[in-house]
Amino acid sequence: MKRLLLLRHAKAVPADGSIADAARTLAPRGERDAQIMGERLRARGPRPDLILASPAARTLQTAQIVAAANEYRRDAIAVDTRLYLASPLEILAAVAGVARDVQTLLVVGHNPGLSELAQRLAPGLDDGDLPTCAIVALEELGDDWANAGAARAHLAYYDFPKNPTRPVTNR
Repeated sequence: MKRLLLLRHAKAVPADGSIADAARTLAPRGERDAQIMGERLRARGPRPDLILASPAARTLQTAQIVAAANEYRRDAIAVDTRLYLASPLEILAAVAGVARDVQTLLVVGHNPGLSELAQRLAPGLDDGDLPTCAIVALEELGDDWANAGAARAHLAYYDFPKNPTRPVTNR
């Protein structure tokens, strides 16, 4: 069974015009939150077979921290330029190219595209934006990543760093 994990990048330094948006790095809180969510992901299992990330600095840092917590090699993170500020359709295009033998795929990207995609694939998910470093785990996506966008996925869980009840499961 295919499992798609959507992870919004962790808290970044504020945009102030002094650096390009894509060069913004994680804030100290973002580094802590990425570590927390990486550990929660490892505890829940299964670990990602592939991590696909936007090339933005904040997204790559989030992916690297989560990868380390899951004993996933940093140099094995696949960077896809289509994921930078991507729409749901652009995210699905990147997902469609994933090898069929990958069972658990972690996509690290940005809002609003990730939130919109999560709501599209799992209609029971709350409306609104995913908080920074939130993970949405979706299952029952079929047997081919190319068809993931047509699936009505099952929400396995939804979790985020400040979630007091950790995690919301099977809503």
